[in-house]
Amino acid sequence: MTVNELISRLQQEDPDAQVHFAYNARDHWRTMLAPKVQHVETMPVVHDAYHNAPAVSENETDYETENLVVVLK
Repeated sequence: MTVNELISRLQQEDPDAQVHFAYNARDHWRTMLAPKVQHVETMPVVHDAYHNAPAVSENETDYETENLVVVLK
């Protein structure tokens, strides 16, 4: 999803609604947790082979790459 796609989608919602993000707690019951979004940041993301998924990079030089994305935390 791009920022433009997110903006278009959010414009269809109540502007006073809270924003949360969901993720699987990976417990026995497959609970989906949904904490409130507290921060929006631009951060570098790289592929993490262990998790086989994108992960936020801790490497300072990655901030100079094209792998910068908008992250909701």
